[in-house]
Amino acid sequence: MNDYLLSLLLGIAEGLTEFLPVSSTAHLRLSEAVLGVNLSDGYWKMYSIVIQLGAILCLPIYFRARIAEFLSTFPNGRNGSRTVWNHPLGLTAIAFVVTAIPAFLLTKVIGKNLENIYVMGAALLIGGIVMWVIDTIYGKPRAGSGFKTSDMEEMTLGQAIWIGACQITSAVFPGTSRSMSTIAGGQLVGMSRPSALEFSFFLSMPTMIAATSYDLFKSLHHRTGEAAIGIAPANAHEWLVLAIGFVVSFIVAYVVVAWFMHWVRQRGFAPFAVYRIIVGIAVLAWAMSVGR
Repeated sequence: MNDYLLSLLLGIAEGLTEFLPVSSTAHLRLSEAVLGVNLSDGYWKMYSIVIQLGAILCLPIYFRARIAEFLSTFPNGRNGSRTVWNHPLGLTAIAFVVTAIPAFLLTKVIGKNLENIYVMGAALLIGGIVMWVIDTIYGKPRAGSGFKTSDMEEMTLGQAIWIGACQITSAVFPGTSRSMSTIAGGQLVGMSRPSALEFSFFLSMPTMIAATSYDLFKSLHHRTGEAAIGIAPANAHEWLVLAIGFVVSFIVAYVVVAWFMHWVRQRGFAPFAVYRIIVGIAVLAWAMSVGR
C-alpha cells in the first residue's frame, strides 16, 4: 500500500478512537497489523507516538474557552467556594499525579502488554461489559434525586483521586481505554455523563502530553546499549508521511470531540459498550486463529 494512503488511514483511525471509549491504542495496533505495518520497526513506533500527540493537541484548542474560564477563576472558583485543592484545575492535576506515578513504576509491564493481542481483546470485551452495566445503572439520576455532580465545578477531591486511580487500569491493560475508565469511574461516584466526559478530556491533556513526550524523549535520547522506542524520520518522504498522519489525526480528533460532547448530552454510552464487546470477541477469535 502507498505510504501516504497508509498514513491517511492510520491518522483517521487514531483520530476516530483517541477520545471515544473504545481504546485508540488497541485500534491503532490492530489497524497497523491488518494494514501490514511492521510493528517492530523503529520508524512506525515513532509514527504511532507522533500521531497520538496530534490527536491530543486538539483538546486545548477545543476547550480553550473552558480553560480560560478555569484559569481566570483559579483558585476560588466561579462561585468563590473553591480552593487550590478542589478547583477543577487542581483536581485535574491531582488525578494526573495519582495516575502518573503508578504508571511510571509499571512501565515494563505496560510495554509487554502493548504487544499482547489477547490482553487488548480481553480488555475491550470486559471493559465493554463493565461500561454497559455502569451506564445502565448510573447513567440517569434516580427518581426524586439529581446527580451529585453535574459540572466539573462541583467535583470533590475524593472523586478526582478515585478517577485517577481508575485510569491506571487503562495504562496497564491496553484496550481498556482512558476515556472508558474515567467516564465509568466518574459515574460510579455520582457524576453525570457530560461532567464525567469533560473531566475525562481535561485529564487526558496532561496525561497524554506527558506520556507521549516521555516516549519521544526516550526515543531520541536513549542510553547506549538501550533499545529506543522509535527512531526519527530519515528522509523527506518519511517526514511527509509523518506530517500527514499528524495533521489527519488532529483534524479527525477535533471533529470527534465536538460530536461526542453533543452526543453524550442527548444519549448514553451503550452503543460504544456494544461495539467494544463485538470487537473484543472478534479480536480474541482472530488472535486464537493466527496463534498470536
